[in-house]
Amino acid sequence: MKGFKKMCITLTLTAVSAAAAFASGQQAVEVSYYDADASVESIVVDAAGKGQVGNWGLGNEYEIQALLTKYGQPTTYLSQAFDMDGFDDDSILLASAMTYNELGLVKNSYDGGYGYGDEVSFIDMNDEGVAMLEDNLFTTAAFAAENPETVKAFIYAAMKGWEYACANPEEAAEIVFNYGSSVSAEHQAYMADQVKKLVETDTKGSMVSDYGKMDEAAMAQTLELAKTYIKLEDSVAAGALSEMTLDDIRDTSYWTAAMSASSFSPEKTDVSIQLKWLPQAQFMGYYVALDKGYFEEVGLNVTIIPGGGDIGETTAVYTGQVDFGVTWVSNLIAANAGGMGLVEVAQVYQRSGLVLVYKTK
Repeated sequence: MKGFKKMCITLTLTAVSAAAAFASGQQAVEVSYYDADASVESIVVDAAGKGQVGNWGLGNEYEIQALLTKYGQPTTYLSQAFDMDGFDDDSILLASAMTYNELGLVKNSYDGGYGYGDEVSFIDMNDEGVAMLEDNLFTTAAFAAENPETVKAFIYAAMKGWEYACANPEEAAEIVFNYGSSVSAEHQAYMADQVKKLVETDTKGSMVSDYGKMDEAAMAQTLELAKTYIKLEDSVAAGALSEMTLDDIRDTSYWTAAMSASSFSPEKTDVSIQLKWLPQAQFMGYYVALDKGYFEEVGLNVTIIPGGGDIGETTAVYTGQVDFGVTWVSNLIAANAGGMGLVEVAQVYQRSGLVLVYKTK
């Protein structure tokens, strides 16, 4: 049925949908499928004008808002569900997708996929100059100050895990799958290949070999976009955000020391890390470090805690439920504006994984 729908729709709803709309007294909604070589501006203006740009609103909506501003559009967007059904049924023309997750589901035909193949294209936030950095490694500034050797040991082992995972994405995907994957083995393998690109390529498209290093320019752009688009109701927090500098959210000294160290003497050996979501290749470096014994080699006994549901990684670290966390830089910025005192110690993803996917004709 889906294949029939995709063949029949051009610039309007399917005959079945249009008839249903007529029968219910509703006006048929125009649906645009875009030429593969259409300009980004023309696509954004059209979809925004129809109010059909979607996002989840979890911390990367600011990139979408920056893109809309770039092309002179209002910064409003549709609330998008955690599936791509809205994209599939044409209620969302420009749908947010992570390159390593939803984009794969849209394009591929494996379990859970929508099977559109090359009938879709996408707008990349990096290419548009509105990219914000995502998955990082953080703790509290207090924990880092009290346990510097623990922090350095964790960074070293985790980045060793990421290096191995990126060199061996197929094996890394299998390791994550065996730890209780939330997706199919095929999608896990797809994710690993795409995550590798985010870890080893910067926002300008250049290769990165220093896993976890913080790129000052990319960090600064992320902070400036956050200060422009994050809206905080608390006046004190809003004021803190407006005055924030990079020194308020990150400390590069721990990463630098970890990468040059030859031995570690962690003050705290039993530590935990809170992930942002369920077990998947998005976090493959940590699972590889655990599976290969890299954490054990530096004297750490590490527990990986999956995210999901009502679990907030910044709150979990702030309240001391866990020692380390993975979050997007925008979320850490907002948390610190509210006084959480978190500190980024490594930047795992070197570019944004967010795209806006659309159907082509």
